Amino acid sequence: MTEQTLDFDVAICGAGPVGLALAAFLARRGVPGERIALIDGKSLGQAISDPRSIALSWGSVQLLDELKVWPLPATAIHQIHVSRRGQLGRSLMDRRDHDVEALGYVTRYGAVVDALARRCEAAGVAVLRPARVQSLDETPTGALLALDDGRTLRAQVAVQAEGGIFGQQDGRARSRDYEQTAVIARVTSDAPIAHRAFERFTDEGPLALLPEDGPDGHQYALVWCVRPERAGKILDLDAPQFLHQLGDAFGTRLGTFTKVSPRVAFPLGLNAEARATARTVAIGNAAQTLHPVAGQGLNLGLRDAAVLARQLARGATSAAIGRFVEERAQDRKLTIGLTDTMARAFTASKPLQPLLGLSLAALDLARPARTLLADLMMFGRR
Repeated sequence: MTEQTLDFDVAICGAGPVGLALAAFLARRGVPGERIALIDGKSLGQAISDPRSIALSWGSVQLLDELKVWPLPATAIHQIHVSRRGQLGRSLMDRRDHDVEALGYVTRYGAVVDALARRCEAAGVAVLRPARVQSLDETPTGALLALDDGRTLRAQVAVQAEGGIFGQQDGRARSRDYEQTAVIARVTSDAPIAHRAFERFTDEGPLALLPEDGPDGHQYALVWCVRPERAGKILDLDAPQFLHQLGDAFGTRLGTFTKVSPRVAFPLGLNAEARATARTVAIGNAAQTLHPVAGQGLNLGLRDAAVLARQLARGATSAAIGRFVEERAQDRKLTIGLTDTMARAFTASKPLQPLLGLSLAALDLARPARTLLADLMMFGRR
């Protein structure tokens, strides 16, 4: 065990996409790389090998492009089809209506981590991994972080950017168990529609299919939200049975589902609190864990990172943290409220469901409302 004290301006706990983006933004804004510490419990190889699919909004792509890490291997989303299972009414968002190259992109978690890690390495960011923070003590002038390898970090500001998933978190000021479990897989169908994503609301929760270009051609990243007791049964199904039930839940817009990858599942909930003190602040999932409906969690976290970097680059002070919290309040509030409402509304009591179906039809006809919603999903509250 090495006993050593290291000094930094900013110490970032968590080297996922949000933590890495914060470090890269700080370096881009002039903070010397050696004054930025990035701490993570996983090796870089473990993080890069993560095969999860993630959805990046058009606004997030602009942020990654600012960091010179875009383009990445990704599949563009040109359209998003939103519908309610068993009810009339649907809405279709199209990139052409919003004068953008794409509404968003689907890529791999590991690809984003790899690109951002390379950018941080090039900037000379001090990366400490694998290492875990055992304790964090705030002082009048900063924070002291004790690592499990015996080292101590002294930083003017400590940022918590490692949030984990809902089922592993302590409760925060705003917390809600949706009583839903997300079943994650990749599937193929015999009638894919290129560059079209689907958000299908069912009685148990939303079912999302995100287009991906795979080794076998077009495939989809599946996020199927169901009741916890049903999730276990779905995971135990063999592939033909699973694909049959998926077809029953989704419908026939993509023909017949023909192949599925191994499946995993995790519980869903809302857990949000704008945690900040004079010398510490939380961003991304550490500040707000959201339902995956509309794919807003990571995108909200990347906006956190961009704004926090801009403020801390002016000086790693308590005043910078205060400005960050104030500037991010409205975007966080609106995005949390939007995803929370969407996660619950379409599983509400049956008498409301026809009205919700009609609301989708009305949204499709009301271009200003559809434009506003698309703008919020692509850029957040500006």
